[in-house]
Amino acid sequence: MAIISLCCADCLMGVYLFFIGAFDIKYCGEYNRHAQLWMESLQCQLIGCLAMLSTEVSVMLLTYMTLEKYLCIVFPFHNYRAGRKQTLCYLIFIWVLGFIIAVIPLWDKQTFGNYYGRNGVCFPLHSDEMEKPGARCYSTGIFLGLNLFAFIMIVFSYTSMFYSVQKTAKTARQSVYNKEVSIAKRFFFIVFTDAMCWTPIFILKILSLLRVEIAGTIVLWVVIFILPINSALNPILYTITASSFQEKLKLCLKAKCKQAGLRETSQKVSEVYQNPSAPP
Repeated sequence: MAIISLCCADCLMGVYLFFIGAFDIKYCGEYNRHAQLWMESLQCQLIGCLAMLSTEVSVMLLTYMTLEKYLCIVFPFHNYRAGRKQTLCYLIFIWVLGFIIAVIPLWDKQTFGNYYGRNGVCFPLHSDEMEKPGARCYSTGIFLGLNLFAFIMIVFSYTSMFYSVQKTAKTARQSVYNKEVSIAKRFFFIVFTDAMCWTPIFILKILSLLRVEIAGTIVLWVVIFILPINSALNPILYTITASSFQEKLKLCLKAKCKQAGLRETSQKVSEVYQNPSAPP
């Protein structure tokens, strides 16, 4: 269920990019004339809220899945695995929290101002002098508070996991050990792509708080090309590294080869019956 939820969160990022692309085509060649109107529009606020929901839910889901795997590997003889109902409660809580985080800036314009309309891509990454103190504190708390804390937790958990795997390799049951390590490797690649995406964002946010001048095009490139990388790669990593997918792929290839062999044999037999005088 957690993987399905993460895929849904990643799909929301795709929806965000679709609308950004659609409005880019709409204002192509004359964006400067409509820039202020666009950034203050309801559409910009809503798709910015959608992007924030996607990123925050994705971060929290990855943290939850990492901690769950951490407990299973570091404490293999304790029953820390959450049940179906418990997992469902956690997922609902994560989605509700992500929704609240994304929607709060839309409620109080006096405190947050035009929170999602600070740039053309409607994502509150860059802080400037015109930004209200409440909006700056909120954005800093999200990116350098919640997200950075989650990133540190994920790194710590994976470091502990692989240390524990090496330490308990001889004492754990081989079947359980192999299964947990295989799953841990899958999540490692997913977390690695997240780290590659979020590190530039952390750096950019810190520089903006230090009043370092950052070109607007850099912010746009980071939001459009770096932020969605994990959303694009997560489904691929889940599919390719999943043992069930690999087994199904092998079975499918074997079936195709067998079918091709039968078709070739049938064709040869048919040719022999049609031309009995022809050499086999």
